[in-house]
Amino acid sequence: MTGGASPAPRAAPLAPGATIGVLGGGQLGRMLALAAARLGYRVHVFRPERDSPAAEVAAAATMAAWDDEAALDRFAESVDVVTLEFENLPVAAVARIAGRVPVRPGLRALAAAQDRIAEKTLMARLDIPTAPWAEVCGAESLAAARARLGGDCLLKTARGGYDGKGQLPVDPATDLAAAWRALGADAGILEARVDFEREISVVLARGLDGACAAWDAAENRHVDGILDATVAPAPISAALARRARAVAGQIAESLDVVGLLAVEMFVARDGRLLVNEIAPRPHNSGHWTMDACRTGQFEQAVRAVCGLPLGPVERFADATMHNLLGERIGEWRRWLADPDAKLHIYGKTETRSGRKMGHVTRLIGRAR
Repeated sequence: MTGGASPAPRAAPLAPGATIGVLGGGQLGRMLALAAARLGYRVHVFRPERDSPAAEVAAAATMAAWDDEAALDRFAESVDVVTLEFENLPVAAVARIAGRVPVRPGLRALAAAQDRIAEKTLMARLDIPTAPWAEVCGAESLAAARARLGGDCLLKTARGGYDGKGQLPVDPATDLAAAWRALGADAGILEARVDFEREISVVLARGLDGACAAWDAAENRHVDGILDATVAPAPISAALARRARAVAGQIAESLDVVGLLAVEMFVARDGRLLVNEIAPRPHNSGHWTMDACRTGQFEQAVRAVCGLPLGPVERFADATMHNLLGERIGEWRRWLADPDAKLHIYGKTETRSGRKMGHVTRLIGRAR
């Protein structure tokens, strides 16, 4: 999908040989660094952790705390542009870097994605449907929200939750005071459970010139709150797929995203699309694009943040992506023996239950 206004570029494209700074050192940063190297760019990773899959393959890496201002300044001076590997970053650190070098997609997208209250408020302003929700800040406001929403709900932290963490089920029998204490947050939302047919996501790229390119909507299947598999394309109508891409484009334009934006949505049983979450970065549900599309999400992220033309996103094969969680990384031999499988191992040194150790994309014939 391409479209939208095309204002004059705000900066000259970065030529190969430039250095891209990446905030975060996980597997997304690793795959971003590999894609950047293929296009002739260097990557400098900033992360606080010693065990860093991205640092293993980057041209340079800084290990320092997010509040180490001297390290942040040195990092900013060493790079030509900065992008995000994950959104749970201290805004003060990103703002300090942004005062010295362009940060893409930028503070506005980061602020919207890392706070569920801001995220839901943005959707309301854009008139994009979500599940019914209410802001809560204590047991008393939780009780009021519960009375208003009724039925079964989910209590979620406003900030920091991912992969099913930072959320609790709430039903009519729940002790609300105990639930609030268990959440352990200063602010949160109560969200009504949605009777949905499936969850889908759209990953979209937006360039410096405002041009957009969205991959096909894909279906996400979870186990214990963690993405287990992504099926591309999602088994939905062409009209619904177009609507999902349009919603993602509307959000990206409103946040002036330069880079990638992933938008997770529920397909309700009555056919409505309800936005669940957004992420201004490469996304687990977009991994299939690396092997089944003319341009994968990591190359596209490099193109976007460097001001290059976006690549074509057509799918040349249907695909199913499986996360290799925890001990499932031991299946690598099986997948290497499958001629239709593409294996990606993240190089993490510690195997833990539920930890994303790698993924495999299985190609399923030609695109329909």
